[in-house]
Amino acid sequence: MIIGVPTEIKQGENRVAITPAGTHQLVTEGHTVLLQSGAGQGSGMTDTEYQAAGAQLLDSAAEAWQRAEMILKVKEPLPAEYGYLREDLCLFTYLHLASDPELTEALLDSNITALGYETVQADDGSLPLLIPMSEVAGKLAVQIGAHYLAQHQGGRGVLLGGVPGVPPAEVVIVGCGTVGLNAAKTALGIGAQVTILDIDHDRFKYLDDIMHGTVVTVYSNPYNVARSTSYADLLIGSVLIPGALAPKIVTEQMVQNMKPGAVIIDVAVDQGGCVETIVPTSYAQPTYLKYDVVHYGVPNMPAAVPRTSTFALTNATLPHVRKIANRGLDQAISDDSALARGVNVAAGEISHPAVAAAFGEL
Repeated sequence: MIIGVPTEIKQGENRVAITPAGTHQLVTEGHTVLLQSGAGQGSGMTDTEYQAAGAQLLDSAAEAWQRAEMILKVKEPLPAEYGYLREDLCLFTYLHLASDPELTEALLDSNITALGYETVQADDGSLPLLIPMSEVAGKLAVQIGAHYLAQHQGGRGVLLGGVPGVPPAEVVIVGCGTVGLNAAKTALGIGAQVTILDIDHDRFKYLDDIMHGTVVTVYSNPYNVARSTSYADLLIGSVLIPGALAPKIVTEQMVQNMKPGAVIIDVAVDQGGCVETIVPTSYAQPTYLKYDVVHYGVPNMPAAVPRTSTFALTNATLPHVRKIANRGLDQAISDDSALARGVNVAAGEISHPAVAAAFGEL
């Protein structure tokens, strides 16, 4: 199979869809990897490394898109790339279509087959291609939150871990999935006071076992969310329904009642956000102030640490890429139910139920 890897063009995006090691494995198995020259530079991976691994370097993204049978990306196509979409192409990347009707329409109009990393779902409900980036985003959310709590960044001037004689900051995490768990571990490691809200009692029991009672767990309902957000110095949103828009758990009124200078990091922003006042931002201008609360809505947070993120992403995606390349798309999705769930659009129709529901198709 001919596999194209163009340079990412989303603002601030320095990840690349495959490492030299991943390239070497595909080439060894008889496939052709077409890499746009410089695609790995932002992740510290040189053209020389890719050439040594067997990649063919191309001068333009257009050539990679046009010659490939499958395109590997990290982030969703942007309008400048819509013209490359075509019927006989397989696209494998993060899509997050429920919050992006324009992209969804472009994919449908082109008759392309597009698989979203975020909806590849195992039979046990786990999301193997989302987990590594969720781990990165959860840890980053605490680091970024600590940065914006500084007074010169518009925050309350609070140190997350406090010091002897001065209480630590209150970190409130909405959602106890992979993002929430990693955020909690990181915040605890710094010394913050951590409260985590969810509706899954088994998840709370797991947290209690691994955290030895150091995290306050609270059942998520409007009353408890309102109470918890009112005392939060740092609020991290991490609610996920695979493929669907994130539910609005934190209302505008709750944000109005937060402390002046508190910080919100909504990791769910790529699925529309679980905080009612969040809108997508970018690394060029990552924050805005509303009701005296600092809002951070960058949808591609792991791009801040692209080298770590690219290695982690390739570790997860490569086995699925190899299945498609070695067996062909139709056979691969027939053999692998998790991969089949990753198909978001095909032949001009939305094929993922949650995405379809977001656009009123079910």
